[in-house]
Amino acid sequence: MLFYLLSIVAILVAAIYLAHWRAGMRRRNDQSWDSLVQRLRPDWNAPALNYRFYGNAGQNATPEEMWRYVQGAQGLWAMYENARVMLEIADYAARNSASVDRDLIATLRSDAMQIRVCVLRALVQYAFSQVNESICVNAYRAASMYTDMAARTAQLLQVNDGGMLPACVAAM
Repeated sequence: MLFYLLSIVAILVAAIYLAHWRAGMRRRNDQSWDSLVQRLRPDWNAPALNYRFYGNAGQNATPEEMWRYVQGAQGLWAMYENARVMLEIADYAARNSASVDRDLIATLRSDAMQIRVCVLRALVQYAFSQVNESICVNAYRAASMYTDMAARTAQLLQVNDGGMLPACVAAM
């Protein structure tokens, strides 16, 4: 009797999960370009990060400087969320363009996962201690990958639809 009850509960949980997953996929496919760009977090200074990171290529920023540039935990969380949105932008371009570079999409997916892992690692370390070298190194890695991913996303959009580029780059 208990076995049958557990089987029914397991089937119900699986059915609810699949329905939720399908609804999420439907929402993802129904997204417009404008709704994706609006989801990028403009409340932190990513252009300043790009300028400091690439504008001063001769002067390598120390990890402590990078922690200040990314605006600490708030900036790391913005990178975490924006990496997901940039991945969705890449998927949108892949769904709506026949000439998308599949290698570039694969690189963007890899970048997004690496950024998210570095950010989570830095935030967990930051939650349990003060800012130290290890946290700064993870923030530095995440910022480096983030600026590269933003450049690749801009490259993807420029190649596939130059009209999308200005609004997106301003928000990244």
